[in-house]
Amino acid sequence: MGDTDGTRQRRRGDTRQRIQDVALELFAEQGYEKTSLREIAERLGVTKAALYYHFKTKEEIIVSLFEDLTRPIEELVEWGRQQPHTLETKREILRRYGDVLQNAAPLFRFMQENQATVRDLSIGGMFKERMAGMREIVIDPDAALVDQVRCISALFTMHAGMFVHLELEGDPEDKREAVLEVAIDLVTQAHGGAKGSGDQTR
Repeated sequence: MGDTDGTRQRRRGDTRQRIQDVALELFAEQGYEKTSLREIAERLGVTKAALYYHFKTKEEIIVSLFEDLTRPIEELVEWGRQQPHTLETKREILRRYGDVLQNAAPLFRFMQENQATVRDLSIGGMFKERMAGMREIVIDPDAALVDQVRCISALFTMHAGMFVHLELEGDPEDKREAVLEVAIDLVTQAHGGAKGSGDQTR
């Protein structure tokens, strides 16, 4: 009996994920505002009632996608808060953040292309909170201002990397590695800058 429940649960999860994936595809193709729940149901090959079982509105779909795809950011922030503020910790945070961003790339592209919509939806505020957590674990508040800027720039580099991928020639994995290398260089300079400023005790 437990197995049957587990299978049903998994199947329900699969349907939910298929709805999210198809909705995101349609939003990318024709824009969030122009896409209706009926069109999402049609592309999925299900009735609107079946879609309603999982989501009542388009906003529910986007919010659920955002929560699912950015939960790993929360987990990373929690992990980062328990680590020492060392360069190695920050490098590891950026590596893990790169993986999170890759998995959430379609959502971030949606956010980039639908900025006005995102501002109106609750995900705008939720995203700011997640980013505040990331800044908190990457920036050393005692560092010189220029080094704090370097650390923030490392995060921006990671975000920009999702769009760099689309514009630069080359193997996607090589481009990911290049973006990560630039971000890691920035946090490394931030730590080197602190040591090079004459304060050897930190």
